[in-house]
Amino acid sequence: MESISRISSMLETARELTLEAAQSAGASRSFNLRPTRDLPFLQVKKLLDSRNDREILEGLRKVISMMYRSKPCLPYFSSVVKNIASPNIEIKKLVYIYVLHYAESEPDLALLSINTIQKSLTDQNPQVRAMALRVMSGIRVPVISQIVSLAIKRGCVDMSPHVRKAAALAIPKCYRLDPSTLPQLLEYLSSLLGDKQYYVVGSAVTAFLEICPDRIDLIHKHYRALVRKLVDMDEWGQLATLRLMSVYARRCFPKKMRKANKAKTRFYQDEASGDEDPSGEEIQILDRDLELFLKACKSLLQSRNSAVIVSATRCFLELGTPNDIDSAIGPLVALLRSPHDIQQIVLYNIVAVCLVRPEKFLKYVGHFILSAADPFEVSRLKLEILTLIFPYAEPHVREMILAELEHFTRASNPELVRETVRAIGRCAQNDTGASNRCLRLLLDQVSSQNGNLVAESLTVIRHLIQQNPQAHMRTVIHLAKNLDTTINPEARATIIWLVGEFSGVSDKENIAPDVLRILAKGFADESEAAKMQIVLLAAKVYLHHLLRTEPQPTSTREEIVSQPISIRITNDSSASDGFEEHNPFASVSPQAEEQEPDPNPNPEPGSQPPDSNPEHPIPLLWSYILLLSHYDTSYDLRDQTRIYRALLSNPSSTQLASLVLLAPKPVPHTPSPSEHRQDLPLGSSSLVLGTKAGDMGNKMELPEWVKEGEEPDARVRDDEVATECIERRGKEVTGGGIRPAGEILDEAVRREKKVVVVEESGKGKGKGKEKSLEDWLGEKEEEGNNAEEESTETETESETGSGSEYEEMTDEESGGEGERERLVR
Repeated sequence: MESISRISSMLETARELTLEAAQSAGASRSFNLRPTRDLPFLQVKKLLDSRNDREILEGLRKVISMMYRSKPCLPYFSSVVKNIASPNIEIKKLVYIYVLHYAESEPDLALLSINTIQKSLTDQNPQVRAMALRVMSGIRVPVISQIVSLAIKRGCVDMSPHVRKAAALAIPKCYRLDPSTLPQLLEYLSSLLGDKQYYVVGSAVTAFLEICPDRIDLIHKHYRALVRKLVDMDEWGQLATLRLMSVYARRCFPKKMRKANKAKTRFYQDEASGDEDPSGEEIQILDRDLELFLKACKSLLQSRNSAVIVSATRCFLELGTPNDIDSAIGPLVALLRSPHDIQQIVLYNIVAVCLVRPEKFLKYVGHFILSAADPFEVSRLKLEILTLIFPYAEPHVREMILAELEHFTRASNPELVRETVRAIGRCAQNDTGASNRCLRLLLDQVSSQNGNLVAESLTVIRHLIQQNPQAHMRTVIHLAKNLDTTINPEARATIIWLVGEFSGVSDKENIAPDVLRILAKGFADESEAAKMQIVLLAAKVYLHHLLRTEPQPTSTREEIVSQPISIRITNDSSASDGFEEHNPFASVSPQAEEQEPDPNPNPEPGSQPPDSNPEHPIPLLWSYILLLSHYDTSYDLRDQTRIYRALLSNPSSTQLASLVLLAPKPVPHTPSPSEHRQDLPLGSSSLVLGTKAGDMGNKMELPEWVKEGEEPDARVRDDEVATECIERRGKEVTGGGIRPAGEILDEAVRREKKVVVVEESGKGKGKGKEKSLEDWLGEKEEEGNNAEEESTETETESETGSGSEYEEMTDEESGGEGERERLVR
């Protein structure tokens, strides 16, 4: 009969498993075919009230599904919570999820399940204990803060590391629930930071950063243990520990620098020798504990998690030496094999490192070649990296980079074309030796049919010409010839402005009057931007004509322009430097300098100079441009024309006009687009979002290096086993501390090995009771142990001749029995 009942129970279990498998398979097949159909309320309640675990599990799945679809599931609360005591762990998990979701909205109903959750803290299954602790700390009801604190205290000394990890993660939740429990939580946290299991320590560090990131004194005695366990932690624990160790290093290790030869190898004994080479470069002397941390970080560069690699690189960048930074470049570049979204984040961090060590990226230049499938942001960042490493590259690498940039100037994306042209300009700016090659490359793009390409190319050409104007006179003539074919308004305006800047050269090379004559014919058909520049060109040409034909009555033009603005207006004094040093665009012809003073220095307004030709074409052009602008429809153009007419209304007084129209222009400098992000922390969101992030990156900023002499004593990080044991024993006596569960087990095992079991007084106890098989086996083991112990005792007594050792062993035996009884309880 027993075998039949066993077979029937096995068949029933197999039937249930088959039904569950068929149901799950059918659900997976129909998941994408039709939406989930909700059951009626009474039918779901019937499933929850069933005695069959399979039906209860089905009902809970329906409720959780409706809950995550924002449908009202609060009416099922009583039916769900009563299943919290079920021995089925799958049912417990779903009930805990439901309780956590509705605990804040229904605190009174959630408190009804606290007793059952507390009972689960003593369950034999460590997974159930950890889950119960996690749920209890997740119920955000302030009334149970002390209960949660006691549960954390019990979890800190649990035998299972999973429960201790759950206790570490529950500490921040308890602190948010009731901040007054901070002293107790700090005591628990200090115990968990010294745990022997690495995944417990990682969660403890996360809790430390959340509740007391400034309590560095709690880290001193655990520093070296944390560094040794860093490699074995999970990714979240590694990120938290790296952030904590970075702050700890800045506050506890001063930055020591000394001068030494580049080829000199740094050893610890060099720190005390004090030999310095005044002609050598400054190198950083690392503390031994800081060097231990940096060595541990190097092993993290092989991590499979990109965030860990970036965080380790940040530690090298903020704390390490240049050699440490160089060791992180290769793993950073290897992350470019990731998907495009991760590629973009990694490229922002690579740019930040490249701003510090650009020459070390030369051997990885092939990884930054643009691809047609790259998104625009990825392509833009790759272009920026290519421009940063361009000055340090070999000639053949430079040619390859320029050829790559030239290829992408013909891309279909106008934004990519614009960034490519700007990249060519930055290459010419960073390396003056390649500026002519870049300028020829840009001049080839001026004849393109792409208006955006031509406009952007001319803007970059203008910046390059302004850096060395005397060497680019022929370039301006070449650009002026393209006015007949250039259609883009911005491009035409740029060319006209460049011609106006060179309108003061000698008559043989001056093309400005001819260009103005040609442009005046089609003035009405030009765009507003081009009209503005034509009027400005006419004003400059007319002003230079006045300066050549009529000298100033009081002082030369060089003296006027070289004076400061306040002195120029009052005409009190003159400077020593000529205008040509400040503005090389406008040079005065020698004929104007050698001209004799005018006998009639103050002619009437509107009258022509007596020795000038009234039919000269330049005054006629100026009058014609003023007349055209007077009838233009643009308000801005008419206002600008009135300003120029007022400045040049008196031909004998051109001082103010020279200050306004011929003022020196600053040489433009185009920095790298990410230069303003250089001080932002690596791996932060502000590095990616820039100014849009606001103060998001401030939380990750590291403090300044501690000053030498103000750092804590290095002995606080020493592993003094004897001192720690004394402190633990003192805490045990006073009851003021918590001993880790692993330590209690180790001590119990050590004591058990030393105990000699002698049980003579208890042999006659329990004779009337029936003995089971385990009792008989236990008695046989005790008899064998007693025989061995008696022989050992006899030998000891014969050697020493005294019974003092027997008394000591009896005392140890009683202590060991007491320890085992305490552990069993």
